[in-house]
Amino acid sequence: MQYRRLYQPGARYFFTVVTENRQPILIEHIERLRAAFRLCKSRYPFEIDAIVVLPEHLHTLWRLPENDDDFSKRWMVIKRKFSAGLPSRVISDSKTKKREKGIWQRRFWEHYIRDENDWRQHVDYIHFNPVKHGYVSRPQDWPYSSFNQAVHKGWYEPGIELEDQFIQLNHENIGNE
Repeated sequence: MQYRRLYQPGARYFFTVVTENRQPILIEHIERLRAAFRLCKSRYPFEIDAIVVLPEHLHTLWRLPENDDDFSKRWMVIKRKFSAGLPSRVISDSKTKKREKGIWQRRFWEHYIRDENDWRQHVDYIHFNPVKHGYVSRPQDWPYSSFNQAVHKGWYEPGIELEDQFIQLNHENIGNE
């Protein structure tokens, strides 16, 4: 059965995007990734509710504009901008596939956010991810995350310790992690 994406104008979506062969290049080139997001947002606006960038993958939760459902176009722009001009040692043998220079897995995982509870579970999952993968013991210690911004917005109490329960989501195999 072929997978079909759900496109809904103005919706919120959770995404997992992974590098080809899980190359740990995202943190090493974090400014390039930030520039790719800025460029994309300037051309095709959207809001980022939460994000975490790990060495070989990222999770993010977006809110699209009311009249727009094209998250695929946005990921194409981000992937291309990030990939452009990277050193050749980073580019895999499949460098011209889908004009992504072989840096990214061809597809990405997307999940339509159904309600506030679903949104909250995914925000918590995003922010706990560096702890889950053993990079830090507390989410506030990971510098490539929106966790501290979320604390500032009042989404979390300062000094909160996220528990394992926050990473338990109700769908299988998020982004093949």
